[in-house]
Amino acid sequence: MSRIGKKPVPVPAGVTATIDGQKVVAKGPKGELSFVANDEVSLKLEDNAIVVTPVDNSKDARSKWGMSRTMVSNILTGVKDGYERKLEINGVGYRAAMQGQNLQLALGFSHDVVYQPPKGVNIACPKPTEIVITGIDKQVLGQVAAEIRAYRGPEPYKGKGVKYAEERIVRKEGKKK
Repeated sequence: MSRIGKKPVPVPAGVTATIDGQKVVAKGPKGELSFVANDEVSLKLEDNAIVVTPVDNSKDARSKWGMSRTMVSNILTGVKDGYERKLEINGVGYRAAMQGQNLQLALGFSHDVVYQPPKGVNIACPKPTEIVITGIDKQVLGQVAAEIRAYRGPEPYKGKGVKYAEERIVRKEGKKK
């Protein structure tokens, strides 16, 4: 039994959720998102909460039950509050700056890396070593953060590179004489 899947997803105040077959559409102050659930789970709107249940007791249905409930919860949270991801840049000469809507990164290459964010994602640089990514779709936000981090991931000896703000880099000891 899925412990997460058992819990109904409450629809927050200011958000309207509609279910059309396997599709959940959420509209809120930040925008509109939708999620199409797998046929192995069923969706119902009861008492201002969305209930996700497996169609049968098969392993396939039970494995998609908790994931579907979490996806519904993520779209409801996204249209109400939105999501934010912070990245930090460590290293001498490594910096970030905004160039219009694009993010310009100086990461030790012979050229600056220019990243163009997808629609619905906003990027800000409050400091030259900090990047703040905001949006309503958690999956797209995580993908953008991963793509920016992939340009120069943190290395284990000096910790130089782009890392998530909450990430802890396990440092290695250098050469010994």
